[in-house]
Amino acid sequence: MPPMLWLLLQVAAPALGFYFSISCPSGNQCQQALLSGNDILLYCNSSGAHWYYLFTRGEKGTLTSLTNISNMEIMPEGSLLIKDPLPSQTGLYHCWNNNDRQVVQYEIDFQDVATLHVTHKGLGQRPLENQTLHLGGEELIFTRWEPWQDCNHCEGPGERKRLGYCYIEEHLEEAMPCWLYLGDVQVWSSRLRPELQVEACHVQCTNNTQLKMNYVIFDSFRLDEETEFVWLSCPLGSIYRPVNWRANDTPLTWESQLSGRYFTTFLDPSTGGRQLQVFQPAIYRCFVQQELVAQFNPTANPETLEAQWRENEAQWQEARKTPRGRADFVLKGLKLVLLVGTILALLGALLKFIRPSPGRKSILVLMVK
Repeated sequence: MPPMLWLLLQVAAPALGFYFSISCPSGNQCQQALLSGNDILLYCNSSGAHWYYLFTRGEKGTLTSLTNISNMEIMPEGSLLIKDPLPSQTGLYHCWNNNDRQVVQYEIDFQDVATLHVTHKGLGQRPLENQTLHLGGEELIFTRWEPWQDCNHCEGPGERKRLGYCYIEEHLEEAMPCWLYLGDVQVWSSRLRPELQVEACHVQCTNNTQLKMNYVIFDSFRLDEETEFVWLSCPLGSIYRPVNWRANDTPLTWESQLSGRYFTTFLDPSTGGRQLQVFQPAIYRCFVQQELVAQFNPTANPETLEAQWRENEAQWQEARKTPRGRADFVLKGLKLVLLVGTILALLGALLKFIRPSPGRKSILVLMVK
């Protein structure tokens, strides 16, 4: 993605809304499997809180104050924001208040999203089967599924997804997320991986909007000249939320992608479709929790603009060669045609590109290259 577009997305996303968060009752210790590469907020209701961590994968360490880790930030209200977490950051996270008392503790397993196993029920694709691991006993590796997310579209065909995390269970022991269980034990198995499953859905629309945000128009993007594609990123999108993309009002579905029927776009599984790789210009719109949050308009093709400029130049040169009286008439005619064409183009752009939903406002972001 061009640097300018990335910059605009980084600026716009925080202004638009919030990060996906998990919480734990005060004074408790909570265990949670999550996915690497996807931002997460660990909730702690204690202004001025101090966070300590202990990573459990690799070399053993001690509980350390969280002050200089580049992808982590303590928010003003006390919560911990972890951007693009790494599998190696699996471990314990402690939130302490100003009185040096622990408020909450998280045990987090950031499972490697690069190994995500993706299936679609409508295509007959099956999830991973249980498997036995031998580490001195017979440990069972299985997938613990999260609830289905909401359908990503209403009043028409849509899709919904659910995440499944790798868990290991010993006989008569409580199951644990795989890498919290294994710690620094070096083991390899193709079964030690998280899952993403998708299925078709059809629901009625409701007025219970959750985001209540204005949407942004990014104007404009163009394909990279060398790679001939560009990445678009949906603000507020997350692998933990329903995301839906449309190209010129045509839905882009996981079913089409996983069946190999669509080759002009690619929904990135590691972000749950938050990022979209496009190979041809179109008007792309993304929806989060069924709400329009962003529209991406393509820039005009330079070759097309140059050809149009050459055509206009040729017409002007032809007009200059015409006798004086007739030339004035031709010039006035050309000016009138250009004026009408400009007005029609502007009206078309307003109707085609902006077209806000009822009761919704848009924010125009103009890209300057």
